[in-house]
Amino acid sequence: MMRSLFSGVAGLKTHQTRMDVIGNNIANVNTVGYKSSSMVFQDLMSQTTQKASGPNAATGTGGTNARQIGLGVKGGAININITGQGSAQSTGNPFDIMIEGDNFFVVNNGSENLFTRDGSFYVDAAGNLAMTSTGYNVMGWQVDPETMDIRQDTVSALRIMSTANLTYPPEATTQANMAGILDKNDKDSTSANGKVVNLSFFDALGYVYTAKFAFKKSDKMAATDTAPAQDVYSLELVGIQDAYGNEVPGVSKALFGDAAIQNKAGKVSFDITNYYWDGTKLMRKSDKSEVVDVAQLVTAAGDGLTNRTAELKAATADAPAVTVQDGLDALAAAYGFEGSTEDFLALRCTVNMGTDAAPDNQTFSITHMVEQLGKGAATNDKLPTYPENATEATFDTVGRNFVGYNIAFNSNNGEFYGVNSTPTATTRVLSLSQLGGNFSDITIDFTQLSEPDNKGTSTASATSGDLKGLGAGRRLGKMIGVSIQTNGMIYASYDSGMTKLLGQIATASFPNASGLEKHGDNMYSATLNSGEFDGIGVDITASGGKMSTGQLEMSNVDLSSEFTEMITTQRGFQANSRIITVSDTLLEELTNLKR
Repeated sequence: MMRSLFSGVAGLKTHQTRMDVIGNNIANVNTVGYKSSSMVFQDLMSQTTQKASGPNAATGTGGTNARQIGLGVKGGAININITGQGSAQSTGNPFDIMIEGDNFFVVNNGSENLFTRDGSFYVDAAGNLAMTSTGYNVMGWQVDPETMDIRQDTVSALRIMSTANLTYPPEATTQANMAGILDKNDKDSTSANGKVVNLSFFDALGYVYTAKFAFKKSDKMAATDTAPAQDVYSLELVGIQDAYGNEVPGVSKALFGDAAIQNKAGKVSFDITNYYWDGTKLMRKSDKSEVVDVAQLVTAAGDGLTNRTAELKAATADAPAVTVQDGLDALAAAYGFEGSTEDFLALRCTVNMGTDAAPDNQTFSITHMVEQLGKGAATNDKLPTYPENATEATFDTVGRNFVGYNIAFNSNNGEFYGVNSTPTATTRVLSLSQLGGNFSDITIDFTQLSEPDNKGTSTASATSGDLKGLGAGRRLGKMIGVSIQTNGMIYASYDSGMTKLLGQIATASFPNASGLEKHGDNMYSATLNSGEFDGIGVDITASGGKMSTGQLEMSNVDLSSEFTEMITTQRGFQANSRIITVSDTLLEELTNLKR
């Protein structure tokens, strides 16, 4: 038989294999992350019919080359273009990830780690990040619970939708600030209720509450040798409500501030049309009936009029009991403070305790003056009373007692001057911890308040958090989204405005990535020639790579190149078939020599 016949057969087989490689490339032209292959040929062994000889000096003849007849072709290698980057296909799915670089995703099939460039992922029912095609878990690094940073140790499944990750814990508010303008001509700040400012805050369980504060304009403080002229406002806690508008029990003004004095001149008018006084008894003019006997009231109420529930008149079948509070309410109403008993009792009056020749001006609260009236003291520090025939019933006040702080502004430039006129005092504490439960104290900063002209409109407001936004507190946050950064770090965002690091997608890098072994399903495994995977992996950015979300890496098959290879392969196959045909013809001629 002729050697060419067997060479042609070898050529046919080899070109057929090359066609298989080309066909596989074209078949996977749209396979995510597919890397094209190419085949190279090698010649088979050659039959040597004559060895090579060297020159012979004795005979004067030259050397001859070896005579070798090739015996055909074989496949040399099938190479994978594994480092060739495929084109990007946009999908809009945040869990579709494309690697830019030479690294591979690490996935686990339950028994071993495999490697892939297919970044089509989803979150399965267990909350794990997994491949959409095979369900294999995507491997990565977990978050250290103490430092909340990535801990790069042995890779493990990324369970990003665990129960713990679905919510972000609440936090109590610990810092707040008041900012904006307090216009000295704002009518709210000179009204009985003052300029109300609301502070929304959270307790440790994330429940929201509103603390109401009131600014009330005081009289201007004159300049001294050590301090400028100041515009002053009293600031006090009005109350605290929950999210449904209910008053929080146990709240007192003492949660914010100390006993303080507001200096503000004013007047109080007694209602001589409907009331008059008979000694210590407040009388009603219409029927000459007693409204309240202050002597009886003071005895029942005790020092400071503190026992407000003590009875002044027992209940009957026709009427409920009359208490100290009822008596004080009636007293305040007679002086024009109906519904504002505490405001009335806090007022301060200056009286002359001496004589006109030697005045001894002293200031007392209405509470004290009511007490003195009830005790029948023969002094001037008693509540002004008016007989039935009084024609004028007005007296001056100089301020009021309150619990809170005085907020001062420099009258020359309108800038915040300090709490209680102390320039170094810029913050004060709302002592909510006294309420117990899940409340925390809140430190309030006032440095951002000012007093420029704003056409009579104040813009002062209170905001949770310090000037950097720290300590604002938060409610329980529910996960509203997941994002993956270019370095593979996975963050969750919550409706409370917080973000949380959930883990990081690890990648694998190999000294010889072309040495990886294909496993089907877009998978590769490590071999002796690719280099081993250390079980930890690498940060993709360490080698200059990155991850792009919402995109998938397409096949790197070049159709123009593949079709060109297909043509040359077809012609090679065709030529080898002709070798067999011609060799057969030669053999036929040989057999025809004998007729």
